[in-house]
Amino acid sequence: MKYKISKRAAALTPSITLAIDAKAKQMKADGIDVVGFGAGEPDFATPKHICDAAIKAINDGFTKYTPSSGIPELRQAVADKFKKDNGLTYKPSQIIINCGGKHSCANVIATTCEAGDEVIIPAPYWLSYPEMVRLAEATPVIIETTDKTEFKVTPEQLRAAITPRTRLFVLNSPSNPTGSLYTRDEIKALGDICVEKGVLIMSDEIYEKLVYDGATHTSVASFSQAHYDHTIIVHGLAKAYSMTGWRIGMIAAPEPIAKAIDAVQSHSTSNPTSFAQKGAVAALTGPQDHLNGWLEEFARRRAYAHKRFNSIPGISCVNAKGAFYLFPNISKLGLKSMDFSAKLLEKENVAVVPGVAFGADDYIRISYATSMANLEKGLDRIEKFAKTVAK
Repeated sequence: MKYKISKRAAALTPSITLAIDAKAKQMKADGIDVVGFGAGEPDFATPKHICDAAIKAINDGFTKYTPSSGIPELRQAVADKFKKDNGLTYKPSQIIINCGGKHSCANVIATTCEAGDEVIIPAPYWLSYPEMVRLAEATPVIIETTDKTEFKVTPEQLRAAITPRTRLFVLNSPSNPTGSLYTRDEIKALGDICVEKGVLIMSDEIYEKLVYDGATHTSVASFSQAHYDHTIIVHGLAKAYSMTGWRIGMIAAPEPIAKAIDAVQSHSTSNPTSFAQKGAVAALTGPQDHLNGWLEEFARRRAYAHKRFNSIPGISCVNAKGAFYLFPNISKLGLKSMDFSAKLLEKENVAVVPGVAFGADDYIRISYATSMANLEKGLDRIEKFAKTVAK
């Protein structure tokens, strides 16, 4: 039988990050000593009090449907988090709990965009943004950036990219894949343009708490009522609480948009997992002291990996200000990112993500959310591979 696949689905590119991670895991299962730098998740365990809350919920029978937008207790906890951490006032009705941060982004784009709309996305970008835009039958408009500007889009670039069809600007700070972090003034300048032009901002702030060297995260919604009214924040618990598999994301939005997102969600996934929501309440309202130790360890690994990359002939790397990624430039080695990544995995058993997945083919992404021993071993192998390529 010949099956018909929708044009929307057929046009999608499968996730390269997940494909490489799956291949590396299969090689490990086959007994090969693979160093994996692909996964975008902390290597630390979920804090115990969060797990205990979810286990208690299961034992208490909290395993049924909840409201599609999340339990009231969690929506209030998220609103309290935005007030405490960002100085932003949201009613629980403006908070929607989703099935992970990726689901949050997809819901925002599906709810606000349609055929004929344009969505501005700075590159390097998280690889799912353009595909989500295409699923909504809108058009991704890519703004190129490089390591020379720490991968940050300028106000001039943003202004030049806006057309009468521009519906949404995607802002991700701290960034996946680069670890770049916009300063307060840089965020405001971009927000000002969107307010002036009537463009909505989807501000992906999931790496908010993972920043280094005394830097701070600023939400674009915090500058004025107008900025607030133009901003939809997407967030989640995966990165700062090591809850990747729990699939808890959240959206904070102006009330009409939040209501529309709730309607979309009610006809797709419905509610996030009931007992995972109870764990999320514990994450937001319970002890936060795990984070200091995690940040200290991430910073140590980041410093080591950054120094090592810049000591390898043919590779250069700007330092990350946030998240847990580095985005080295490999262009001087004469290989594009897919070729580099495939040969590195084949010859040295190291899995990295090719930059082409993020719209930047002269780079690779590595995650330092792994042990120092893995970093040392993997970077030794990358250095060995780079020297053979350079010859």
